[in-house]
Amino acid sequence: MRALGIDYGERRIGLAISDPTGTVAQPLPPLLRRRGKRPPIARLIEVMEAQDVDRVVVGLPLSLEGTDTPWTAEVRAFAARLAERSGRDVYITDERLTSAAAERAVRALGLPRHERQRKDRVDTVAAMLILQSFLDRERSGHSLERAGPAPGAGR
Repeated sequence: MRALGIDYGERRIGLAISDPTGTVAQPLPPLLRRRGKRPPIARLIEVMEAQDVDRVVVGLPLSLEGTDTPWTAEVRAFAARLAERSGRDVYITDERLTSAAAERAVRALGLPRHERQRKDRVDTVAAMLILQSFLDRERSGHSLERAGPAPGAGR
């Protein structure tokens, strides 16, 4: 079974998928969303089913001081709804500085400027970084923060 990484944003949702062994994060195409509209949870569930996903990790945008922000509350609510509707284990993880690291990684690819500035590339790389960090912690036995119902609920 695979894990899905999500970089949740107002306009785009960056996605990444693990390999079947849960070792390496790989890119998936991002989902676009309209500002002010409900999150595309049904589309995310379709991705989970198509990719044989059994667990999800959502990046949590804490402030630089490590405290919640208004956007953090929105992401927590999204993660809880996703867990409830999908019946899968959904975890949240600190994503501070992930977008900056993703922008550096995209710049390092040596792409032309107009390709480097595509926001969907940064969102996808951010999702990969979120997922890879989660996979590394999961393998090392670190505790992980669950965002939704107990395992097996709703399945």
